[in-house]
Amino acid sequence: MKLFGGGKPHHPMADVTEARTIVDAIPGSDPFKALEDLNHWLESVRAWQGFTHDHRAQLVLMVDEAAQGHLRKLQRDYLASPRLSKVQENRLWAAIRESYRQSAIALAICVDVFVTGQKGWEDLKPKMPLLTVRALRAAAGQMKWQYVRYGLQDNSLWGMVSKIYAFAASRKYADAKVAAYSGIPEVTSAEQEFLKAVMLAVASPDSLLPVEIELVDRMIAHLIGSFGVALKQQPDAAYWIDLAANQPPVRLARSPDPVPTLRFFSAGAAVNQIRQLIQVVRQTNAMPSGINLGGSYEPQVILEVLDHLAQCWSAQPPQRTAPRHRVKSRVTITYGFDGVLSALDPGGESLFDPDKIESWIVENVSAGGFGAIVPQLRGDWLKVGRLLGLQPEGGSNWIIGVVRRFQRDATQTGAVGIQTLARAARPVPVRRVSGQMGASRDTETAILLGPIDSASEAQLLLRSDVLLPGQNLQLEQDGKTYLLLPTGAMERSNDYDLVRCRTMIRESAE
Repeated sequence: MKLFGGGKPHHPMADVTEARTIVDAIPGSDPFKALEDLNHWLESVRAWQGFTHDHRAQLVLMVDEAAQGHLRKLQRDYLASPRLSKVQENRLWAAIRESYRQSAIALAICVDVFVTGQKGWEDLKPKMPLLTVRALRAAAGQMKWQYVRYGLQDNSLWGMVSKIYAFAASRKYADAKVAAYSGIPEVTSAEQEFLKAVMLAVASPDSLLPVEIELVDRMIAHLIGSFGVALKQQPDAAYWIDLAANQPPVRLARSPDPVPTLRFFSAGAAVNQIRQLIQVVRQTNAMPSGINLGGSYEPQVILEVLDHLAQCWSAQPPQRTAPRHRVKSRVTITYGFDGVLSALDPGGESLFDPDKIESWIVENVSAGGFGAIVPQLRGDWLKVGRLLGLQPEGGSNWIIGVVRRFQRDATQTGAVGIQTLARAARPVPVRRVSGQMGASRDTETAILLGPIDSASEAQLLLRSDVLLPGQNLQLEQDGKTYLLLPTGAMERSNDYDLVRCRTMIRESAE
């Protein structure tokens, strides 16, 4: 706007002190509204033509820093609440991702001024290590939250990340250490931020739950000094990337054509450190106190993540436990505990829901599972850990499985990796009991995976949180009453728990 009919248009943040007053006045009680306001100021600042490049960079850094507390709050809320409604989840996810996106764009524009030598670029030189670190971190944050929703990755982000890192390396400041944000004691560098993005990408995030992605991200930050990047292929190199291409890093199956922009990566000593941590967690049932995971997690969850990283980051790629065979066949699927239960027992307590029936295409099969194509993604229910019932075309039985890997593409088609839990399953009534001699409590309907006898382990699916610590289960089958003693190995998901039990014959059923 023009004041008193003359002079140049005036931006509210033209003065740094006024800009600080504006940012400080944004209420902190509503992080959604705060991030929305801060995103508005980032867009305004980056588009305004009247700023010098140095002034714009100063404002971008200020606004980006002000967003961090609100961003951390929303991320904690998302990860600490696994049973959010779809509306809540979408709102949280969209706000988090958009904040990272706006910061990445604004910071990258500031970096580009220096890279391209625009007028006034010299004034940015003292700020370049910090601008570069934050630009890389914001872009990596945007990628991470795409992984959380198993969304299509924007390869232009990899182009931006690679080019920013390549420039920092060429100007010899990629390893310059800076504090990314005030109040956070850690120091980092452009190379470390680049490595964080790379090591998360090669940790197979499409086969991890959101909380597991967060744990991997925390472990990468803890192990960052162990990772290596080299211009030439080393014996322990597991992955490579071309900094001139808009492509993510890939597993080193064969040596790529040599070009100057290639970089090779290895986990270095990190794999051995992870294996040592696995032993410590198994022995102590806890993570060492010096490792900040951002929260408390069950030892089994930590062990699964550590084992996953040891496999992904090894110089030798993980070997399949069973050969896969290519097929092309249709399969009917249903999902969720109630969907599977209604398929196994159409006349039972769970009502049949036609909206939970879809037709997929199986592309490969092995002793351990399937690879399938989802021709048209419907809704956002499909994610890693989702329980499935699968009925092969022309068959009458239902196979029980769980989604272990999920990727989507731009055409709303999905690729799914499914682990088979059982090829035969049936609903059974079970009673909860406290201790081996305790009284029976209320009856629940479980899904028994496979046969049951007193000499083997039984596996059951229960609705989530039905079985409390210290409780056992009682099951009557074929004139026998079985006492099922949970072994402690339990897989939890949003709507089901997979319980493994030792079986004992308690008494003959009357």
